[in-house]
Amino acid sequence: MDKTWILQDRDSLAYEMGVENFLIYAEENSEDRNKIPCTCGRCANFKKFSIKTIRGHIYENGFCLGYVHWVWHGETASTGPKSSSASCPPEEQAPDPPPEQASDEASEQDQEHIAGSETVDVCEAAYNSSQYDNDSYQFRRFVADAEQPLYEGSDCTKLESMLKLHNWKSRFCITDSAFTDLLSSVGSLLPKDNVLPSNAYEAKKTLSNLGLEGVHADATKCPKCRLSQWKLTKKGEERINLPAKVMWYFPIIPRFKRMFKSPSNAKLMCWHAQQRTQDGKMRYPADSPSWKNIDYRWPSFGSEPRNLRLALSADGVNPHNNGLSNRYSCWPVILVTYNLPPWLCMKRKFMMLSILVPGPHEPGNNIDIYLQPMSDDLKKFWKEGEPNMYDAYNKSFFTLKSSFNVDDK
Repeated sequence: MDKTWILQDRDSLAYEMGVENFLIYAEENSEDRNKIPCTCGRCANFKKFSIKTIRGHIYENGFCLGYVHWVWHGETASTGPKSSSASCPPEEQAPDPPPEQASDEASEQDQEHIAGSETVDVCEAAYNSSQYDNDSYQFRRFVADAEQPLYEGSDCTKLESMLKLHNWKSRFCITDSAFTDLLSSVGSLLPKDNVLPSNAYEAKKTLSNLGLEGVHADATKCPKCRLSQWKLTKKGEERINLPAKVMWYFPIIPRFKRMFKSPSNAKLMCWHAQQRTQDGKMRYPADSPSWKNIDYRWPSFGSEPRNLRLALSADGVNPHNNGLSNRYSCWPVILVTYNLPPWLCMKRKFMMLSILVPGPHEPGNNIDIYLQPMSDDLKKFWKEGEPNMYDAYNKSFFTLKSSFNVDDK
């Protein structure tokens, strides 16, 4: 089936005929004609509607650019080294465009960069890859929860409901026992086919599929200074379950693994080496002397364009914004990936929140203690690298390494 209409103008006859052919195909292969995954650039197959609603969404938001194998609508996903570039079966495969035209089309797609198409790419990498490791399984479970409605006919998914309830639990410091009682009470009011977890433990497992496991979460003493994890009374007694200091660390290695599992993201990670203008002028971090110095001093590192060039930034912010009357300050630590094109590397989607140090007081010179979990991961990235990293664009495995700069505001 020819799918070149996806890149056509939405007002063209070819696009209109392509949309209608897709809707006919989707309806014929659906179990419920009123609940078909919407493949527009915004819904990205995560929401289900009728054919009439999907038609309006496709014309309004466009078709997912990366969704060339309709695996969510009954089509069998192709496998093999050429599957990422095939938009139609071999007997109908269109000839390769001229190099200049292909470069222009790739540049336009990179700049538009619809979030929905990337989501589909990640899902396809997780579902269709022959490498089913533990990380892939967890992500498949997470995607399933993101699609599963809370009960039949509900507009709210299981994952969405869990995020809202966990946010409420954190905001008002609700205990696990009280949260379990709430889930039980709310579940009794919902239809019998609801999938709301029955207790706090099951609710936490829903979000744990993201792979953001805790670091030293069960420790009772600091692994470095061996001081107690709990606050002390005036008499020197430990106040159990009342931590002396708190921080959140979101492990970076699993997140970079998922980034490379998206073919479009994996391609963009090599933009600095393959697509940037190189005319001797400084217009991008790769043109800077420090970037070139790293390539010169460590040629094995610089020879792999997929190796990460990261910038670490930390600054105190007042989330309550109450002026000078409130001196509360929390410290987020952000990682920026300079491999990406300049119009993407500073986008919120690619700015990776790695550490969050809550207030009310700033960590000061002790911030190095909070940075230690991420520092250990970055040291591992630099010295050993992360082996068996899967590149969904090149369909290959490699060892990922990284270097980084620190920007402490």
